[in-house]
Amino acid sequence: MLKNIQPTVTLVGAGPGDPDLLTIKGAKALAEANVVLYDALANEEILSYAPKKAVKIFVGKRKGCHEYTQDQINQLIVDNALTYGHVVRLKGGDPFIFGRGSEEIDFVESFGIPTFVVPGISSSIAVPAYQGISLTKRGVSESFWVITGTTSDRKLSNDVALAAQSSATVVILMGMSKLAQIVSLFQKEKKGETPVAIIQKGTTIQEKIGVGTINTIQQVVAENKLSNPAIIVIGEVVKESNKLKGFYEEFTAKEIQ
Repeated sequence: MLKNIQPTVTLVGAGPGDPDLLTIKGAKALAEANVVLYDALANEEILSYAPKKAVKIFVGKRKGCHEYTQDQINQLIVDNALTYGHVVRLKGGDPFIFGRGSEEIDFVESFGIPTFVVPGISSSIAVPAYQGISLTKRGVSESFWVITGTTSDRKLSNDVALAAQSSATVVILMGMSKLAQIVSLFQKEKKGETPVAIIQKGTTIQEKIGVGTINTIQQVVAENKLSNPAIIVIGEVVKESNKLKGFYEEFTAKEIQ
């Protein structure tokens, strides 16, 4: 530990992918960073807000792309704060929405290191919004669920079955590998005609979209070669989007044929 080092840690939400969706407060925190630890889902363009001399460490954390375990990341944050001072932990979306941000904060604070949180724009809301999907809409949807498709024990969340029974819009993150199970749960509730949108790499220039219904969405995914990272949006509000009307009508026509 260097002399006069004041260790602090700022947890910054990087937003859904478009670097312009980083908050001003997030940019200010990065500008004062001595070290930045960033995830796979944080757009690397955002690192330009950090000083050139700042140490930048990629820590992975995407399915099949774990550079470090969570315990190792926790320790890296503490070690770098004690050695260099201000550490910015940059996480995709909002750090407290399936980002394990609270676990990292708890660990850091156990060492008496001051912590700060800069919320980020969650992909669960921003990605649908970019496609004109309003998760709530008067007369169509009064609420929405945001559910992880893959829990810590690698299973589909039990909440998906509950959500399938409701009239709410359902947004599922990290759910592509469990799509068959998700479809089955909604079909069990006789919701085969419910509109579905799957948006891969939303808000970025690599964005890809597939639109259909519960009954057709697996075929749509295969035809469009959609994969992670992607967001699954299920509900009548998908059909309400003017931007997606062409997609939806095209796939509905195919279904009728």
